[in-house]
Amino acid sequence: MSDKAGLLQAIEGGIRAYCDAHHDFSFHPEAPVVRLHEPTNGADEIFAAVQVLLDTFVTQGPKVKAFEQHYANAYGCRHGVMNNSGSSANLLAVAALANPATPDGLRAGDEVIVPALSWSTTVWPIIQCGLVPVVVDIDPVTLNIDPEQIERAIGPRTRAVMPVHVYGNPCDMDALVELCRRRDLILIEDSCESMGAFYDGKAVGSFGRVGTFSLYYSHHISTLEGGICVTSDAELADLMRILRSHGWIREVENRQPYLDANPDIDPKFLFVNVGYNLRATEMQAAIGLAQLPKLPGFVDRRRATAAFWQKELAQYGDVLAMQGETPKARSSWFGIPVTLKPGAPFGVADLRRHFSARGIENRPIIAGNIAAQPAMKYYAHRVVGDLPHAGHVMKAAFSFGNHQAIDDGALAHVAEAFRSFMATI
Repeated sequence: MSDKAGLLQAIEGGIRAYCDAHHDFSFHPEAPVVRLHEPTNGADEIFAAVQVLLDTFVTQGPKVKAFEQHYANAYGCRHGVMNNSGSSANLLAVAALANPATPDGLRAGDEVIVPALSWSTTVWPIIQCGLVPVVVDIDPVTLNIDPEQIERAIGPRTRAVMPVHVYGNPCDMDALVELCRRRDLILIEDSCESMGAFYDGKAVGSFGRVGTFSLYYSHHISTLEGGICVTSDAELADLMRILRSHGWIREVENRQPYLDANPDIDPKFLFVNVGYNLRATEMQAAIGLAQLPKLPGFVDRRRATAAFWQKELAQYGDVLAMQGETPKARSSWFGIPVTLKPGAPFGVADLRRHFSARGIENRPIIAGNIAAQPAMKYYAHRVVGDLPHAGHVMKAAFSFGNHQAIDDGALAHVAEAFRSFMATI
């Protein structure tokens, strides 16, 4: 064995020993804490990252390319474009579609329909690219965009729909695909919190012209920070690669037309469009390559936990409603969203305080009704209707953790918190 191989073996052994000794994310009754998220990364991922640092080739390179290919192949798209966050994935997707180089794309002033229940960086890229978000209400059961409200919202400037698969629950993709086909609209899927989810056997993110995912620490799998855009449109994929890195052509797959048109410019510094720096690192990709095979098992665990809560919370059905899985969908259950029904004899803040006092972390559902956020007043947008369902979610809903580390002890602790709270009303 070479000195290098022996040292790497020793390093890996030390990392595994450290993780075995110090990484315990199970529930402990003597110090009860149920977190919204626990790390998906372990010894495999830490060693993969250390190897990249030891090899010293750390900027975007072959590992990023390998992760892109593995992800696209696994989830039904031809191309993946990894980047530095799910928010950047949304920015990159919208910017590519709004770029003048994109045929049949978006142009300044065009409208993009979005659900009221969404995240800020679903909407901000639309605004940042000179487009106008049109906010519509959600279905109160699935918490996803309501196709009937999309129909109601379409106007002469409407060119795209950007649904969000809320908390891993796929939207009604039959309805959305047919609506976009019939009304000649571009479909952009914000799947950032829905990795590993499927609709009618097909992965979310693969239905539209482009789909986006997040690889943030708290998501289904993680590269600490990170994201990926997926598409089966080769030209759009190459444009996203250009925009991702300064506007140059280094990572473009079909480079020859650019080279032929600009023979006097060094190909390494050939800038053919505007650009950002949204690149991922080799370390992130190495972690992602170790994480990706674990995703199906993580989703299975989340689904088993969600099934427990569907049964457990049924006894409180007169006052509480859990998110309903879309027909034909296989949700990846990002968390457990719970909404108080109108007329409940308590407020959501009361229940959340009860949970927090028992070490059960909880949070609002995404950004609530995005149209009610104060930043929106600075930018052109359109709101269709009163958004009663998204408004109710914002004031009367919350979520608690559902991840791969939730065990029977954690489930029992949260179930007891529900029981003890309900006993007081």
